[in-house]
Amino acid sequence: MEELTNWWMCSDCLYVFQSKDVPETCPGCKKKCTFSDVSCYIPECGGPENLDMRLVAARSEEGKKFNKKN
Repeated sequence: MEELTNWWMCSDCLYVFQSKDVPETCPGCKKKCTFSDVSCYIPECGGPENLDMRLVAARSEEGKKFNKKN
């Protein structure tokens, strides 16, 4: 059975990517950032191999508010 990978979202540029482990730098902005796990863990969004768009939307809004303050 194929090992599942998580979906991650960069806190800085909001880039979303799939990877087994969190990288040192973001593949999108190439900076050292923090990442949120935006994988789906409930049946409503299709389970762990899928992206949870509700989490992506929530993290996007949080990121926009944070970036406006800084």
